[in-house]
Amino acid sequence: MKLAKVNDPSSRSERQHYGASSPPIYQTATFAGVPGEEGPYDYSRSGNPSRNAVEDAYAKLESARHALAFGSGMAAIRAILDTVPIGGRVVAATQLYGGTARLLGHRAERGEFDLTLVDATRPEEVKAALGKKAHLLFLESPSNPGLGILELRTLSEIGRKAGALVVVDGSLLPPPYQRPLDLGADVVIHSATKFLAGHADLTAGVVATQDDAIAEKLAFIRNAEGTALAPFESWLLQRGMETLKIRFAQQSQTALKLAVWLRNRDELKSIHFPGLPDDPGHEIQAAQSGSFGSVFSLELRDDLSPIGFLKALQVFRSTVSFGSIKSSASLPCQMSHASVPPALADRMAPPAGLLRISVGIEEFDDLVEDLERALESLVA
Repeated sequence: MKLAKVNDPSSRSERQHYGASSPPIYQTATFAGVPGEEGPYDYSRSGNPSRNAVEDAYAKLESARHALAFGSGMAAIRAILDTVPIGGRVVAATQLYGGTARLLGHRAERGEFDLTLVDATRPEEVKAALGKKAHLLFLESPSNPGLGILELRTLSEIGRKAGALVVVDGSLLPPPYQRPLDLGADVVIHSATKFLAGHADLTAGVVATQDDAIAEKLAFIRNAEGTALAPFESWLLQRGMETLKIRFAQQSQTALKLAVWLRNRDELKSIHFPGLPDDPGHEIQAAQSGSFGSVFSLELRDDLSPIGFLKALQVFRSTVSFGSIKSSASLPCQMSHASVPPALADRMAPPAGLLRISVGIEEFDDLVEDLERALESLVA
């Protein structure tokens, strides 16, 4: 099989659109060609015009030389971890998505690499952990679900000086609003299922990098493991990305208004959102990003039930994901982060009562009414 080069203009699909307003879907497993006379494609696992088209679009958003699309965000993360040599060292932030924590813990338990967890909000702790030879530094900012903000430029510099590959999961804040590569990271990962797709109708993951060697290595791993994004999902993702900017602008604006409205509610113990001026990550995020995002988390008073709150919501849907045009709410400790391994739970599991709120494109007044009704039902 022929592995399409990730940086080869001849493998791009623009030449084959024939002026179509919407790019075609190359829903095919194989492409004809005899040995020595093949075109840029022969088998869709190795290369497909629909996938190349969405990779081109995503690369432009990140201002990256290379982009690769995977069947899920976790498939993308797995490929990154596959670049770590057996017996190597991975340094990872304690605030990560639950599925990432599960995969890191599983691989470390199997002895594939040594895992060191760090509070990445403290650069000196990261620097100390990287003191011993480390192959990879895995970060997430903003973090899911605690909305922790990392100094990506500082941490990227520390990681690269230590010789580690710096990887940032930026799923909570898509490009062009935040570009970790511009801040010094080697690789950026997104669960494209979230904001990039935007409609909760597909699963996908994307990776971007400026490094030719890293891109070629990831392309080889993706082809060998069979984790490339399928043609139809590639087309859906590209269509979703076309409305990303207008969707996200509306979502972020509404999220800030909701956070301001919620912060003084008596039913709340705390709210976590970098868009609030007194949030610990506000100044850092303002300096390194063009947005504060549209996801925030909150903790109810100890005498109020998070499950009761979720059940009382009508506009917000209780789902495990975020980033859709439809607003959602979740209890991460029992949903998206329930898979954090017990051995890592004391450092990586979110608080038991923490609720994650993802704001969609519904009317602000409708969302306020829904939240107010749910909160008041808890104290009625």
